[in-house]
Amino acid sequence: MNKITGFIVILVSLLGGGCEDSVTTSSDPYRTWDNYLGDAGRTHYSSLTAINRENVTQLQKAWSYEPGDDDGKSYSQCNPLIIGRTLFAASSHFKVFALDAATGVEKWKFDPFEGTDKKDFARGLAAWTDGEQTRIIFTADKYLYALDAETGELVASFGDGGRIDLTKGLDRDITGLTYQYHAPATVYKDLILMGSLTAETLPAAPGHIRGFDAVTGEQKWIFHTIPHPGEYGYESWEDTTAYRFIGGANNWTGMTVDETRGILFVPTGSASYDFYGANRKGANLFANSLIALNANTGERIWHFQAVHHDIWDRDFPAPPTLVTVRKDGRSVDAVAQISKSGHVYVFDRETGESLFPIEEKPYPPSELPGEAAWPTQPLPVQPPPFSRQTLTEEDLNPYSNHKEELLTRLRGYRYGGQFIPPSTEGTLLYPGLDGGGEWGGAGYDPTTGILYVNGNEMAWIIKMIELDTDDQDPLTMGRSLYQANCMSCHGADLSGSTFHGAVPSLTDVKSRMKPQEMADRVRNGKGSMPAFSYLNDDQVTALIDYLLNWTASDQAAAESETKTNLEALQYRMEGYQRFVDRDGYPAVKPPWGHLNAIDLNDGTIKWKVPLGEFEELTARGIPQTGTENYGGPVVTAGGLVFIAGTKDPFIRAFDKETGAELWKGRLPRPGLATPATYEVDGRQYVVVAASGGKDTPEKGDEYVAFALPEVE
Repeated sequence: MNKITGFIVILVSLLGGGCEDSVTTSSDPYRTWDNYLGDAGRTHYSSLTAINRENVTQLQKAWSYEPGDDDGKSYSQCNPLIIGRTLFAASSHFKVFALDAATGVEKWKFDPFEGTDKKDFARGLAAWTDGEQTRIIFTADKYLYALDAETGELVASFGDGGRIDLTKGLDRDITGLTYQYHAPATVYKDLILMGSLTAETLPAAPGHIRGFDAVTGEQKWIFHTIPHPGEYGYESWEDTTAYRFIGGANNWTGMTVDETRGILFVPTGSASYDFYGANRKGANLFANSLIALNANTGERIWHFQAVHHDIWDRDFPAPPTLVTVRKDGRSVDAVAQISKSGHVYVFDRETGESLFPIEEKPYPPSELPGEAAWPTQPLPVQPPPFSRQTLTEEDLNPYSNHKEELLTRLRGYRYGGQFIPPSTEGTLLYPGLDGGGEWGGAGYDPTTGILYVNGNEMAWIIKMIELDTDDQDPLTMGRSLYQANCMSCHGADLSGSTFHGAVPSLTDVKSRMKPQEMADRVRNGKGSMPAFSYLNDDQVTALIDYLLNWTASDQAAAESETKTNLEALQYRMEGYQRFVDRDGYPAVKPPWGHLNAIDLNDGTIKWKVPLGEFEELTARGIPQTGTENYGGPVVTAGGLVFIAGTKDPFIRAFDKETGAELWKGRLPRPGLATPATYEVDGRQYVVVAASGGKDTPEKGDEYVAFALPEVE
């Protein structure tokens, strides 16, 4: 048995049910898009040439599909799969569907949340086949599902009636804790390889990596990203019991597999809590690491840790890319990993040896009591960073209408370059919490060795506040519970944020919800809000009382309190805050978003161009600024780089040799997802989920496909 992938030569047949696909063989592994981001190597590359530099300006909308989940709040980040004539994707509420890839006509739809008010989103799906049957594999909430690709029905023989509970088998009880996965599974042979999305505060589930039988759903192996006694890396945690309670160190981005060598490449994020690690001193393996595992057994082959004892949320943000680099006159099969800090690391796939120098540099200690920032951090010398690394007064936005105010604010923070520890006065993280590089990942042209990656230029404010740990008084208990569990998303002042989607303000929650409704929401969660079922009834009551009785003066008083018992001190980040001016524009000078071409053979940046536009600024005579962007590029043999992802509602095509913008197509709203390109009956299509998201003003639910005009 084998999986559907760009590295195999069998194009799977979906028999019956109106699919009308036929088995086709091809010697070209890049003609299909039957895997997340194109192929198992996550190259985002297509060898199709029907759309090219010469005719791309003729592209027009071929079809669009609206799954029907447009509530103005949710959004899709899904990169579709195309298998034969069928396109598989997910809606903004996570209904999985199949379409005729040439017309956009729906074939079937499956709702994992049917009968509930839950909703979620997906960045992609996976597929498995034995050559006779094909299964669509995806995760919704805490469950891993298998659907019959022909009918959209659950595969009853997989797990418990078509799904398995991922909270089981982690070698630790995580009852009541957040555990899900927005990225697609990685399928290798007859294995489904899984990461997880866990809470970024405590308590949190561990981010262990697991392999499951693709036929039965049985768990076959586990790799502990927070090592257990006797395992490699256990000594990197000063607290020898950390494996019992520390969470995170998880793969939330998706993974990459070298199918020829049987190596699984796993990028991981920080350990919980993300911004304060007094209870997890040490280097904290395998957090913030690229780990090479034996895909068949889960055994470690090699690893590289990019951030020791992370207190900046410097997760590896995207699946790595399998590349081949010309080095010292020979070809080296390598793996390239982008980072939130705007760097690209390149390693020999088999040995883990870096193909470019990496320097371990000293950085300042933390001033927070109890914290022990690691004294050094590794950064590559080449390629040069694709996002700026320092922030000074000269880097402030010269076009802002509030320059003096920005300068005053800047001088009140700690700022400069990388790895300045979080602080109570506020530390500017630049590149910010969304990068640098983000979850869309990098595209790669195997014919040239050029890596294409979009980057962000936004500073974020990390301001730490002291938690009140006196839990005797109910109001104080409620405030402490809010700070520990809710503040990072809803903010210290309850005003909400946009970092994890549209997080609402709670300042007026008592006018919108009854106390029992609030308690049910805390216990059960809804949408992107996790359930806090580990809180007991007294704690839920205290939290609700705090929200019902909260005032701005109460919060100000709480923040001014001091504690004398240093052993009891705990800190949490005040909330996810971008450093912007009062008009909402980034505080730093443009470009605020860009697309980069990086030559991995010599470690140089070939070109860089702005990505995205604020039309109102262009009208003022300001050069194109670029915008924050999410979702990655698609690279084609037709000489093009397709990318959406910007705050403005366009998908664009760039000349991959020069970076010149050749075409842009209007979308109904921003398309914060990675496109896909494919061919049906000799006609090439480019499709993207256009649903808005993050802090874009409009959200919805629509897939839009473009193609050249049909020849009469």
